[in-house]
Amino acid sequence: MRPVTRNTLLGIIAVVVLLLALGALPGLLKSGDPYYTVATPTNGEYSVDNGTAINWSTQSERRFPYTSAALAEASSSTAGQSEPYWRGPLGFKGAFTHSPFDERDALRQQHDGAVTDDGVVVRHNGTFYHVAVRQDV
Repeated sequence: MRPVTRNTLLGIIAVVVLLLALGALPGLLKSGDPYYTVATPTNGEYSVDNGTAINWSTQSERRFPYTSAALAEASSSTAGQSEPYWRGPLGFKGAFTHSPFDERDALRQQHDGAVTDDGVVVRHNGTFYHVAVRQDV
């Protein structure tokens, strides 16, 4: 193999390995502040003006893992929360990983009638929940 071809091939392999590591690394970083998706039963506290709550049975658990985990842990009398998401330093992690902020923004865009000041209202198993991203639980 010619040296130019070998060096080019090694360079391409190095770039591929670097990109794979860059994609996996942010998920392993556990620095920064932890954030949780919290689902709290509304008990009439949160009302949705000019709209309706999001019917959670029509949403995908794979697309909204943080929100689904919080709703699965919640009951009609107590709040539920997702696993922590560490934001990471300098916003580096957010560019490469799925976050609760992505879920919140997607739900707000798709269901503008269910938006509250800091979250959305969701109907799950006949109970209405206020779902928001919080740093302290």
